[in-house]
Amino acid sequence: MKTLARAFALMFTVAAAPLSAETVVVTADRLVDVASGKLVERPAVVITDGKITAVGAQGQVALPRDAKRIDLPGQTLLPGLIDMHVHLDGDPRISGYRQLEYTDSFWQAVGVANARAMIEAGFTTVRNVGSDRYNDVGLKQAIEGGYVPGPRIVPATYAIGATGGHCDGTGSLPPRFGELPNPSVADSPEAYRKLVRTLRKYGAEVIKICATGGVLSKTDAAGAQQMTFDEIKAVVDEAHMLGLRVAAHAHGTEGINDCLRAGVDTIEHASLATPESFALAKAKGAWFSMDIYDDDYILAEGAKNGVFPESLEKERQIGRKQRETFRDAHRAGVKMVFGTDNGGVFPAGQNALQFAKMVEWGMTPIEAIRAATLNAAEALGRADVGQVAVGRYGDLIAVAGDPLKDVRLLEHPSAVIKGGVRVK
Repeated sequence: MKTLARAFALMFTVAAAPLSAETVVVTADRLVDVASGKLVERPAVVITDGKITAVGAQGQVALPRDAKRIDLPGQTLLPGLIDMHVHLDGDPRISGYRQLEYTDSFWQAVGVANARAMIEAGFTTVRNVGSDRYNDVGLKQAIEGGYVPGPRIVPATYAIGATGGHCDGTGSLPPRFGELPNPSVADSPEAYRKLVRTLRKYGAEVIKICATGGVLSKTDAAGAQQMTFDEIKAVVDEAHMLGLRVAAHAHGTEGINDCLRAGVDTIEHASLATPESFALAKAKGAWFSMDIYDDDYILAEGAKNGVFPESLEKERQIGRKQRETFRDAHRAGVKMVFGTDNGGVFPAGQNALQFAKMVEWGMTPIEAIRAATLNAAEALGRADVGQVAVGRYGDLIAVAGDPLKDVRLLEHPSAVIKGGVRVK
């Protein structure tokens, strides 16, 4: 027994011994300082054990002799991008009832492919606001364990809502399907409190609610409110008590405003928000996450992909209005983050197509870039992503040119680095 005890003691001593730190130096011709909005010439970024330990101009930063090098001549560096609204276990090319042709575990495999596509597109952090069967938690664990490549994931697990609402997965199926247990549905404040606790128990790091109808759900009206104020408030209070933030799918005006009054942290879509909504958002410190690229893809490819005709008609009614609302919200000074619905509405890895739309509808390139870096990190409550700065993860992308002049360069990053490791 003494020999066994000594063996265990030795094992734990070896396991606890510090490993040699791995240091990587990244150089390029320019770096976008997202805080100042200016370019830094000839930058050098030092990353040790995945975190940035020094940033500055080449020749002014001490570079360890034994460091690995990632030299990107002619390129411009930016922080790794953040998408605040994705669905990793979805494929918009399989829409409507076509999804029922695939077994349940198929969608987790889709998530593996989508995770690779998103990180290779430069999105090193994503907030997954709704998945089936806790797929996003499993995928997060697999990525962190080194089994598959992918971004840092902030999982919501199930998106939750009312019976028959946008988050009710059996919403347009025959009644016998409604008899099955549905882990995404609640119908009273106390039931929502219990649901929030359950989701957190199984890995949720943000809570997503469906406060109004949606576009891609078949039978509801996109603008119709589906949760009462008391139900929304119960979710917010419970989530905030547990240290979680709340994202609300909300297209309709009254649903948006009740979410803001209740203290929701981010409004997803926000299509029919009004000046009253803008004032509430500013007063409450809430963020808008508006997927204004999606209209192009849905109307161009939706019918072929199996999107319900009812949904296509809703998109025709709401798509342009959402873009006008985006323009007006930006002019009013509402805080904005970058969220696309990628994976759920258009193919994974094409997230960056939205940058050009944000500029077309009123933002400057640096504002659009901040929405996917500094702003997104702040909305997540995280100080470890969103900026090339000491103490943050060594998450970087590189593009060939000046994205402050041509934001579409972000659609084709030449290099992607996550935690000091080049993944593209």
